[in-house]
Amino acid sequence: MGSIVAENRKSLMLFSGRGFPELAQEIGKTLGIAPTPSDSYEFANGEIFVRFNESVRGSDAFVVQSITEGVNRWVMETLIMVDALKRGSAKRITVVLPFYPYARQDKKHRGREPISARLVADLLKTAGASRILTVDLHTAQIQGFFDGPVDHLFAMDILASYIEQKYEGRPMTVVAPDSGRVRVAERWTDRLGGCPLAFIHKTRDPLKPNQVVANRVVGDVEGRVCLIVDDMIDTGGTIAKAAEILHESGAADIVVAATHALMSDPATERLKNGPISEIVITNTLPLTPEKQLDKITTLSIAPLLARAIREVFDDGSVTTLFGGLS
Repeated sequence: MGSIVAENRKSLMLFSGRGFPELAQEIGKTLGIAPTPSDSYEFANGEIFVRFNESVRGSDAFVVQSITEGVNRWVMETLIMVDALKRGSAKRITVVLPFYPYARQDKKHRGREPISARLVADLLKTAGASRILTVDLHTAQIQGFFDGPVDHLFAMDILASYIEQKYEGRPMTVVAPDSGRVRVAERWTDRLGGCPLAFIHKTRDPLKPNQVVANRVVGDVEGRVCLIVDDMIDTGGTIAKAAEILHESGAADIVVAATHALMSDPATERLKNGPISEIVITNTLPLTPEKQLDKITTLSIAPLLARAIREVFDDGSVTTLFGGLS
């Protein structure tokens, strides 16, 4: 059976892209359904074909796609899946993007630059998406780019619960790796009971992406467990340099908590050789064997996504999952 049928005859159907089907299967297991079978493949020239093997007419369709490496391929597959559902007469289409692509291109820094995060939202809307469900956007303003409801989920409770249990009783400082993450770090300090906050003052050359110069740490870190919090780990440059300066400043242990582990080269090498004790992430994106490290702990985001999907299907409140946090 590929759907949940409620008294009002609404049906929830789950659809999985090929980016990270294991996550969709885990979400389906929590919901008690299986992703709808489909035929997905590429022609010789790279064009993508998708066809669902069951009727989707009148369904509340949830398309789960993790936009992992090969971003453009998975974005295009998602658009094609949404279009197939629209043309198959699905009643409502919710695109579940655990990691929102192009989120760092959310504004123009200089003239003649794109706002690609807005473009992605426009493409999803044009394809036929009614709603977006995503986790830890790089900036909250991206919610306003989509002409429709956006359910913005937070992984902080999942990560913080693990950190509290693992490092209970030890003095801790939450560290923002740059000034742009201070607001997020403040939420973490509140969640962890008001522990001190520090941040790394750094500079970045806008002409050289993924290259960072860390200057100094501002805050009390000596002899403490320093928890670096960020939304994503891409090449690991920001995290690695922050860890180095914390180590030089006398931190007892350095722990990283991040939602999205992109782990683009040379992230694995940087984090492996750095002074970081543990890296706690979620499985919004797949972590291939060559990117696995002994110091990485992966927590599942599937239960949170499943609860949110159920709330959307039941016309409930997603905000209540976070105590009103938005």
